[in-house]
Amino acid sequence: MDGTELLIATAVLAGGTFAFRFAGPVLRRRMKLSPKAERLMALAAVVLLAALVAVSALTEGHGFAGIARPAGVLVAGVLAWRKAPFVLVVVAAAATAALLRLAGVP
Repeated sequence: MDGTELLIATAVLAGGTFAFRFAGPVLRRRMKLSPKAERLMALAAVVLLAALVAVSALTEGHGFAGIARPAGVLVAGVLAWRKAPFVLVVVAAAATAALLRLAGVP
């Protein structure tokens, strides 16, 4: 793939992303969802985010990631739930996983 093709592909993807993001507010004014559908959409977003976190925390490639990574994610989740500063959440999660791996825990 040469430079021109890469620039074209980048421009097409950027345009598509912008169109999807722009369509939300535009269509929101034209379409009215029922309160039940709005609740389901909000719940679906939470479920999708939880599934993404679970897959990222528990798997590596096609197998289990080991104990250290989920332990770090658990520490991060507890600190975030307790409204700790973001930097502390990230550092604590990384330190937990690193210390467990240093101790020989997979």
